[in-house]
Amino acid sequence: MRMTPARRLAAVSAAAATAVVAFAVPASAHVTVQPGDAQQGGYTAVAFRVPDESDTASTVKLEVNLPMDHPMASVRILPLPGWTATLEKSKLDKPLKSHGQDITEAVSKITWTADDSAKIAPGQFQEFKVSLGALPTDTDKLTFKALQTYDNGDIVRWIDEAKDGQPEPAHPAPVLTLTKAAAAAGDHHGGAPSAAATPSAAAGSSQDAQGDKQTAAKSSDTTARTLGVAGIVVGALGAGLGVAGLRRRSNGSAS
Repeated sequence: MRMTPARRLAAVSAAAATAVVAFAVPASAHVTVQPGDAQQGGYTAVAFRVPDESDTASTVKLEVNLPMDHPMASVRILPLPGWTATLEKSKLDKPLKSHGQDITEAVSKITWTADDSAKIAPGQFQEFKVSLGALPTDTDKLTFKALQTYDNGDIVRWIDEAKDGQPEPAHPAPVLTLTKAAAAAGDHHGGAPSAAATPSAAAGSSQDAQGDKQTAAKSSDTTARTLGVAGIVVGALGAGLGVAGLRRRSNGSAS
């Protein structure tokens, strides 16, 4: 039985689709830092999100190395039930200035270790939260190289750095993108802050507002007095007209 061109095309397409499915490799989840961006010079809270990629083994340890070419004076961790966290510090070649003090060492590594009840099982993920600051102002990103250890002894090294124009590496290191801080309100127009923003101007505005209130109060009082006098006059006129009407009626009756 000869195949028609349409049947032959359908058979080739089905075979190609089968081949693609057979040789396709599931996309791997990565260890990442969430959210992926923060402002330069400020403080931020981030979470290292760790998925378990094994079908049989559980994650029992995470090691995160902080970039010592851009050290941070403040590194704090949020306690995670079932996990023990340790912080390692390293001496700095150049001290950091923080709140008027010289910081001679900074946290260079954080290690989380799970007990038997807190392992990251296959198909699950966990987040490890950290507060960082002050973030540097002379770079647009921070790279955190991480090691993920499984209970079968396997270690996945998330340490590869992505390069422009090249495919993403198999085990990319978590990256926090740093953006420039928003300009001050006065800087948007390239000029100095408005006078209302200065203490003296604020005081002047307060005095003006108080004066306006006093003027409004006086005006209200004057209006009330005027209306009161007008009411008395109208009442008097009404009374006079009433008396005149009575007299006319009396005279009419008498005649």
